[in-house]
Order: sequence, then structure tokens, then C-alpha cells
Amino acid sequence: MSPPTSGKSKESGTARVLGSGASGVAELLVFHPVDTVAKRLMSNKAKVSFSTLSPIVFRDYATASLPKKLLSLFPGLGYAAGYKISQRIYKFGGQPWFNEIITRNYKDEFTSVFGERKGKMMMQATAGSLTGIGEVVLLPLDALKIKRQVNPEAFRGRGVLRIFMEEGTTLYRGWGWTMARNAPGSFALFGASAVTKEYALGVTDYSKATWTQNFIASIAGAVASITIAAPLDTVKTRIQNANFEQKVPGLTVVRDLIRNEGPTAFFKGLTPKILVVGPKLVFSYTLAQSLIPFFGKYV
Repeated sequence: MSPPTSGKSKESGTARVLGSGASGVAELLVFHPVDTVAKRLMSNKAKVSFSTLSPIVFRDYATASLPKKLLSLFPGLGYAAGYKISQRIYKFGGQPWFNEIITRNYKDEFTSVFGERKGKMMMQATAGSLTGIGEVVLLPLDALKIKRQVNPEAFRGRGVLRIFMEEGTTLYRGWGWTMARNAPGSFALFGASAVTKEYALGVTDYSKATWTQNFIASIAGAVASITIAAPLDTVKTRIQNANFEQKVPGLTVVRDLIRNEGPTAFFKGLTPKILVVGPKLVFSYTLAQSLIPFFGKYV
């Protein structure tokens, strides 16, 4: 997810789609294995130790050769590609669009409540939150990706079209928890990034931030977002990785998790996610911001 930009976009919609889409493809190939590890750790209900780590992460390939172990971390790549590319296009195009609408219609209200400087940051954060809530439309692709990563038996040899036809709305299972996670998570991402640029780095025009400034702001925003959203993300993941026919209420997941694993289980998988957040966001942000103007020369 990208840190916020300010002002109207100078690139065409096509250039934004091509640039952010290419960024999503590159990011996917580099970071999908880390995402798989995080999802498997979050889905594991047993106590994690050094001796059990390999079977949890590599599953049936725990004793295989290193190349096979690495390849085993790419399950559901097709579903992940559809989700990640769509997500990046939506994020890069959606947040500035929401910000423009808020600025055009509600700038005076935000300014009167928060002041001009803080109001600008609050508009960025609110636009990010609305973008995160709307991301629920991509939930079926996210659900299929997670199931492929942690519960491939749920597919039983079925293709994606057959799954969509047979499962229907069950692919939106956990939509409420997804929106509950995305709203504060995206608010924290874009808000913390804006606060860092505004107060720590002295950047008033976010679109003119340097690579180093974007790097620092992205780290601050992403760590805040991932940490705040971690408990709800764990609940959402466990709802989604169950078999299609098994409906697990979110409150049941929360109750069982606290009773069997303790409150700290809400933050399972947080460390690998935080460790990858910095380079992941810098990578995707820098690449997208380079490719979008490049494509803008031709489309």
C-alpha cells in the first residue's frame, strides 16, 4: 500500500492502471513467500517452537530439499496475482480519488474542526479508510489465495470458475471482519505516513517528497497499520481458511482463540509481516511511482 499523495493526478487512468499493476506483479513475485509464511503462522493453533516451525511453514515439504521447500511457499499464486494486482490498482487509484472527493466537498468542515494542517492529514487518512472499506469487493480473491496457502484440501481439484459457481456468497465470508480490519488499518497507514511527512520530515507537498522521505514515511505508516489491524487480521484469516462448507462465526473464533491460545495469539505472524512491511512498501511505492509517469508518456 502506498503512502498518500496530494493534489490531482497528472497521469491518465490507463497509465495509473499499467504502472500500479506492474508494481503489483513485481511485488507479488518477491513477497508472496513471506505472506505465505505469515498466513500459516497465523492459522496455526498449536504452540510454535523451533522443532515445530519447519512443519508449520513448509507443511508436507518440511523434509524436502531446499528448492522444493522454497517452491512450496508459492501456493495459490494465480489467485494471489488476481488479488494483489487488483488491490494495487485500486489502492493507487482509489485513495487519491476519495481524497479529491473529500477535499472538494468537505474541506471546510475538516479545516474548521482540525485546522488547515491537521485537516489535510485527516482528509488523507479518511480517504485511506474509505479505500480500505471498499476493498471488501476483492474479498473472494483474497479468500481463495488464503485457502490455497493454508488449506489447499478445500479445493478438492475444483477450478476457480467452478468454485465461484458452487460457493457463491460464501467467498465473502468474513466481510464484516475484513471491513473492520481495513478501516482502521488504512486510516493508520495513510494517516501515520502523512503525519511523518508533515511533522517529522517537514514535507508540505507530499507529491514532492524524496525517495528517502517516502521510505521513512512508508515504514511509519505501514508498521502502524499492520500493528493496529493485526488482531482483526488474525480473526479474518481463520474465518477464511476454513473449508467452504464450514461456517465459523467470528466471535467463535475470538472466543476459542482467547481460551485455547491466549490474547497474544491475536498477534501471531506479526513479526514476519512487520519485517517485510518496510522493503515491501518501499519496493511497490518506488516502482509504481516510476512506472506510472513512464506509461503516462505513451497512454
